[in-house]
Amino acid sequence: MAGASETIDADALYQEHCASCHEESRLGGTGPALIPETLKRMRGPKVAGVILDGRPATQMPAFADTLSTEEVDAIAAYLKSPLAETPVWGEAEIMASRELRDDYTPADTPVWSSDPMNITLAVETGDHHVSVLDGDTFEVLDRFATPFAVHGGPKFDPTGRYVFIMSRDGWVQKYDIYSLQEVGRVRAGVNSRNIAMSSDGKWLAVANYLPNTLTILSTSDLSVAEVHDITGKDGTPSRVSAVYQAPPRDSFVLALKDVPEIWEVSYAKYPDLNLFAGGLAHDWKIEGPVPQDTPFPIRRITTPDYLDDFFFDQSYEYVMGASRGGQNGLVIDLVIGQKTADLDLPGMPHLGSGITWAYGDTTVMATPHLKDGVVSVIDMTTWKTIKRIKTEGPGFFMRSHENSPYVWADVFFGPNKDAMHVIDKQSLEIVKTLRPVPGATVAHVEFTKDGSHALVSVWEDDGAVLIYDAKTLEQVGRLPMRKPSGKYNVWNKITFSEGTSH
Repeated sequence: MAGASETIDADALYQEHCASCHEESRLGGTGPALIPETLKRMRGPKVAGVILDGRPATQMPAFADTLSTEEVDAIAAYLKSPLAETPVWGEAEIMASRELRDDYTPADTPVWSSDPMNITLAVETGDHHVSVLDGDTFEVLDRFATPFAVHGGPKFDPTGRYVFIMSRDGWVQKYDIYSLQEVGRVRAGVNSRNIAMSSDGKWLAVANYLPNTLTILSTSDLSVAEVHDITGKDGTPSRVSAVYQAPPRDSFVLALKDVPEIWEVSYAKYPDLNLFAGGLAHDWKIEGPVPQDTPFPIRRITTPDYLDDFFFDQSYEYVMGASRGGQNGLVIDLVIGQKTADLDLPGMPHLGSGITWAYGDTTVMATPHLKDGVVSVIDMTTWKTIKRIKTEGPGFFMRSHENSPYVWADVFFGPNKDAMHVIDKQSLEIVKTLRPVPGATVAHVEFTKDGSHALVSVWEDDGAVLIYDAKTLEQVGRLPMRKPSGKYNVWNKITFSEGTSH
């Protein structure tokens, strides 16, 4: 069999059966990109299984009656091989991909009667849709299709009217919540990590793994404002692990995967180069003469370690970063551009899901860990870990609300994935462990605008969003959904509500 498989021309099979949807380049067309970067999570036989059996609720057909097992295995191996050359995906390619809907009709006021600030979006990755929920009645106002494999949280503009959604293979979709219509979409990268919205709502930053770029889009029409190539001070190209907004600083902050630097990209048209203490104006990379002919100058900060994950304090002066090895962390002062403290955070903390709350006379930050069954609680004045709360396994998400006395933390990995811990903010003790669906993955909590209800995902293809009374901790409702990976409340997100990951 092995000898026969080795003689199969996988490229020819791909061009015959796959290229019409996924393009000859494998970079995606009507179907997603089929390259190692986008197939990373489909280990083992999963790729071959999709080729044989297709994907329900998508345009992906089954080839079990068309291709032999050996041919399918050959194609699967071919798709997991790297591209011969790094694809070019600059401004011209991005703009050529832009699709604005001819049938989009904006509405001056919402076409529904719900509270615009209490709308919640539920991302359903099982069949690549988003449900738009009324946060008071939990009625589904709309359910619309998204690009394939949405990744990272959707981002709302400051008014809460428009939401932007990104897929793993770089598509950015703009949706008008008022009119319940898609506005358009554009492909900002080939393999992307997440997006960030500027505080004024004018710009959307897209972090890309492939190619090594940061794409900045105009939110008004999804046109390209700028594409930054990402290279370290020594010329090393780097992927962007993530991009975050720092609203008080009118900037985006980038975590770089392959060089020990973080970047701050200003979106103030003529940023004050004296904004940073200690004469650090020279740390900005200015593209063009002064005054700058770009609205997006870059400031590079060298870090003692590679930092893949960030958390900001409330002032956005301090960045808490997790080290590459996941054995510790550090604090970078963005004002002076230097490390100011070390963090005792073993077990690969997931700082991107961290939250804060008032604790006594200080503010604490808590983070789950991807390898250890603990939640670490850190004093944000001293940067010391004041408690490690033992959980039933490693977790992925945490949530709370300023009107709730509790923190909700999932157990995403391992045999206890059906557990959801409820932690008292002041005693720092687990007061209840919920197991609403034994054996199912239960994850990701979002609160309604007033914090009266908590929405919990049953992260399965035949899953649901469970509605809990946030005070009594009793389940009061259930909305069937297709693998609802996350929920996002307009008010909580645009106001940076306490207990919400930013």
